[in-house]
Amino acid sequence: MSTASARVHASIDQGTTTALEASFPILEVSQVAEQESWRKEINRPLYHIHKWWATRLGSVFRAITLAALSPPGQDQWAGFYRHHSFTGKVVLDPFMGSGTTLGEALKLGAKAVGCDINPVSSFLVRQALTPVPEEALRAAFAALEAEVAPEIRRYYQTRDPDTGSLIPIMYAFWVKVVDTPCGEEVPLFARYIFSQDAYPKKKPRAQIVCPSCWSVSEDRYDAQAITCGGCGYHFNPQEGPASGQTLTTRQGRSYKIKELLPKKGPPRHRLYALMAMRPDGEKIYLSARPEDRALYDEAARRLATEDIPLPTFAVRPGHNTDQARGYNYHAWRDFFNARQLLCFGLLLRAVTHIEDCAVREQLLCLFSSTLEFNNLFCSFKGEGTGAVRHMFSNHILKPERTPLENSVWGTSRSSGTFASLFESRLLRAKRYLDEPFELRLEADLLGGRARSSKVVASAPIAPILTQNWEETAASRTSAALILNGNSAQLPLPNGVVDAIITDPPYFDFVHYSELSDFFFAWLSPVLKEKYPFFARENSFAKGEVQNKDPITFARHLGLVFSECRRVLKDEGVLAFSFHHSRPEGWAAIYRALADAGLTVVAAHPVHAELRAASPKAAAKDPISLDAILVCRKQAVVHPKPYSVPAILAETAAHSLTLRAGGLSLSRSDQFVIAAARALIAAGHENLTFDEMARRLETIQSILLEGQPLPLQAA
Repeated sequence: MSTASARVHASIDQGTTTALEASFPILEVSQVAEQESWRKEINRPLYHIHKWWATRLGSVFRAITLAALSPPGQDQWAGFYRHHSFTGKVVLDPFMGSGTTLGEALKLGAKAVGCDINPVSSFLVRQALTPVPEEALRAAFAALEAEVAPEIRRYYQTRDPDTGSLIPIMYAFWVKVVDTPCGEEVPLFARYIFSQDAYPKKKPRAQIVCPSCWSVSEDRYDAQAITCGGCGYHFNPQEGPASGQTLTTRQGRSYKIKELLPKKGPPRHRLYALMAMRPDGEKIYLSARPEDRALYDEAARRLATEDIPLPTFAVRPGHNTDQARGYNYHAWRDFFNARQLLCFGLLLRAVTHIEDCAVREQLLCLFSSTLEFNNLFCSFKGEGTGAVRHMFSNHILKPERTPLENSVWGTSRSSGTFASLFESRLLRAKRYLDEPFELRLEADLLGGRARSSKVVASAPIAPILTQNWEETAASRTSAALILNGNSAQLPLPNGVVDAIITDPPYFDFVHYSELSDFFFAWLSPVLKEKYPFFARENSFAKGEVQNKDPITFARHLGLVFSECRRVLKDEGVLAFSFHHSRPEGWAAIYRALADAGLTVVAAHPVHAELRAASPKAAAKDPISLDAILVCRKQAVVHPKPYSVPAILAETAAHSLTLRAGGLSLSRSDQFVIAAARALIAAGHENLTFDEMARRLETIQSILLEGQPLPLQAA
């Protein structure tokens, strides 16, 4: 990375009170953020102790928080890797999500206040920020391993055909089956190749199931015609009976799959293959045999007799759940097969018996995190990569036609199991509390990026978790106040917050509470007595900001922003990250701020997401930038009159800076930059929603034409 600091400066007005209003090291932060985004769960493990959606990058929020608490004129990048102690400063996040803002504020020595309307968020952030000795966690894990792991492992074993010995199952492969009116049972395979390498041209070996006798054989991933060694059946493994929304029987009849679903309950599943592990660590694929199905049936019978905690809540209708409900998944327990329910119930019962409250809740958090990788909506990613594609790889709960059953407790080579996540998620997060690090990019002899290293630039994160504002204000040491509720009504006095740093929910169809109900259904029964916010039927709460209607979204967000204005000091800033591909999303942000009496005074584009991350890779023109919108109660910088050429010139300047540093920008990224500049220009105009949307539509149409942007306004 070049030592020349690439920054875009704003003129420092006499009323400017923070460095964030004046400038921001967009290139340096974006380069580090891009590196972080490749393995977020490793580079910022604290915020990935449990699943949350749209988790933002810690390096970006460190830079934002540092600039928001620093006076103007300071070289922000020079201070990025220094230790700081903003003692007495208070940072608020009204949409705390996974807790990124809170963690970064605490690392900088400030007090942190976080609030979220979702109970799962409040619980997971509390667990993330709670220091618990590793030896205490390991002791509790060892006790669980002695008590319940043998029971779970017993249901995940098969017989090695070469030795006759029992060996552990890593993964079980299932397929949904439906019955046709002509009496044929049809598996919903799109193709009969169920396992191949992530780089098949280098490693062409693939596993194939025979549609006639269900035996497993090995051939090339691109084979077009094979003969089953078990029964002699000839078939094309690339062509299964299911294609899109229809299936074709062996007799050539076609049916709509939805019309063949059972009237009650989800479709049946058939177990057809296993991946098992030999004592030397070798992984082998096996056909499912009668003994394997008998073991599953034994688990199902035991489930009917056990008194274990299981989810009882219904799946409520919604954009994110309707597709699952369309396949008759109407209860959250339907998302698991009988063996998974038994093993999770046994594990949860054992976890709830742990006496130490802090340790128990850490392992409850781990238990909940494990659910994401162990259910009937998971699938197999293939060899040479993380094997389990978790259930939230789509932002809707999409029924999986060929689900992968993980082994719950896991083996030494498993991923996404209770044992593997204990090491890779829980302990890694606890170690980060003790030694919070930043990524530093190092250059090679030619000035290019060679590698990244870890730099400890903060004291250990060890906050007192306070119960109310009075305790937080009185604390003379690091403190965090974690709240649950509507941030339009915060239990804070007027003017006590120095900076508000957040990432508001999207105006879109993705409703976090519809998805978080999956975890809530398991956590609520065991946590509702201690945490009243779990004592309800689902994780929805009145006042949620997320909404598919931009006007409603703007109104709800405006109420939260109004409350933020109340608790913010006059000299403080509200800064938040935002991106959207549609003008209506930006117009909604503009109206929410205007209605709250806040004005955008600066905007800084930074790298936000890994461009290839699913489901973003499916977009024709993906967004990888966030705009950091910096707002004040009173505008201290009077913006220039609205001018499309001026906005396009500013967009070109920012784009040039980022591209010069090696970042690739799409036209949608350029729209993010331009839309943010348009919000600044409209700061004093009090435009209607429609007026702002039309301005943004004009800018977007020019960008979509693909013409080179002017570097200077005409």
